[in-house]
Amino acid sequence: MAKLNEYIKLFRENGILVKNNADENMEIGFVSYDSNRIEKDTLFLCKGAHFKEEYLKSAEDKGAVAYVSEKEYNVNIPCIAVSDVRKAMCLMAIFYYKKCYEKFNLIGITGTKGKSTTTYFIKYILDAYLESMGEKPCGVISSIDTIDGVESFESHLTTPEPFDLHRHFDNAAKSGLKFMVMEVSSQALKYGRVYGVNFDAGCYLNIGIDHISDVEHPTFEDYFESKMKIFSQCKVGVVNLDSDKEEEVLKASKNAPKIITFSAKNPEADVYGYNIHKEGSDTVFTVRTKDFEREITLTIPGLFNVENALCAIAVCINFGIPEKYIADGLLKARSSGRMEVYENADKSITAIVDYAHNRLSFETLFKSVEKEYPGRKVVIVYGCPGKKAFIRRKDLGEISGQYAYCSYLTEEDAGEEPIHQISEEIATHIESVGGKYKIIDDRGEAIRTAIFDCGRNSVILITGKGNETRQKRGIEYIDTPTDVEYAVSALKEFDKINGIKGE
Repeated sequence: MAKLNEYIKLFRENGILVKNNADENMEIGFVSYDSNRIEKDTLFLCKGAHFKEEYLKSAEDKGAVAYVSEKEYNVNIPCIAVSDVRKAMCLMAIFYYKKCYEKFNLIGITGTKGKSTTTYFIKYILDAYLESMGEKPCGVISSIDTIDGVESFESHLTTPEPFDLHRHFDNAAKSGLKFMVMEVSSQALKYGRVYGVNFDAGCYLNIGIDHISDVEHPTFEDYFESKMKIFSQCKVGVVNLDSDKEEEVLKASKNAPKIITFSAKNPEADVYGYNIHKEGSDTVFTVRTKDFEREITLTIPGLFNVENALCAIAVCINFGIPEKYIADGLLKARSSGRMEVYENADKSITAIVDYAHNRLSFETLFKSVEKEYPGRKVVIVYGCPGKKAFIRRKDLGEISGQYAYCSYLTEEDAGEEPIHQISEEIATHIESVGGKYKIIDDRGEAIRTAIFDCGRNSVILITGKGNETRQKRGIEYIDTPTDVEYAVSALKEFDKINGIKGE
């Protein structure tokens, strides 16, 4: 329990208190922005584009005793008016959960592509080490899963809202976790979801053109500057020297007390990867650090994953993880829905399920597939989300139009926009570069059609959803089969119809 005046003091000290008509000696036992999660003596926060007064009235009925908002509502509980509800939410969460993230090592990763894979590379390395020490596994907050020692579920946001984020931190601290690794989106950095949090290591992977729109980042500069904020919130900055805007990134990274660099091109990097090659389906490279030099094997496909592995190595040597566990962890590493490969019985059709969803990741994926599957016909199944990242429609259309034999456009979290309308917009950009396409709204049918159209000696790229089990339709998430389930089912059907049996 705490007095309301302690929250008001935080708002006043941070310059966001507008006015207060509540009893400052009021006891506050819980904080929430969800009217379905109300406890006795709750301080409720009003937020979101879809917020309605009825939510506040519901919270009042369930036990909320005051509310924080940028505007006043017609209810019977007092209002604490603030000028910045996002910052207020962070301050409330940090105070309520008592900076519990300081009780373990917290690693944050930002970048246009590779965040999820790098997160899991780090987790696999740390888990190998932690198991040897008799400690609990590393926690994760990612766009794939959230695992905090108490809760474990499929994620729907890359970086959760502050109350949820700090609840996961609290679960991790109370569970005795020693490490937690999380993805940090540009939106989270720009809009302060991680405001006030200091990462033990803050990692920057790369930058591409994404999330540029009136409702996200109005310019590329805003997008870039948002990502650079991570260096002002970490004890150690981990920097990719192979990224675009290298000089600007290095300048921004000086806001961190210590910097560790990694590269597959620059031998002067603290963590340098070279002699990168394929051995069968594995990717093999040599890594050199100031303490060791050894060969590393990745069993997850994609030559581009060397970059993600080098970042993971840089993070782990910062925490003193022995090289044995680094090599062992990366050998076993997997990332659900990232470069997952499935084949039909005679291996003549390869389906690759990946989360690639922006220009940088699309181009990287196509180039990697060209090298790894020479001579194969390559097609792609994808869509774009509704009401966000509008530039993707042009970027992905142009890239798939240039590289793919055919693009199959379909549903991908269309939300409040018509699926067909989004696909038609993408199609104009495919046509602009002379590409071919088909629009099939039903995602399962789009995957099946791609496989049956292309037949043998083909690679089917299925991107954007990975192993996610839901589609956003309207403002709700609806349960659906995963892309893996769709692909495996269609491959089996293809074999049955064509009488194909395994060797």
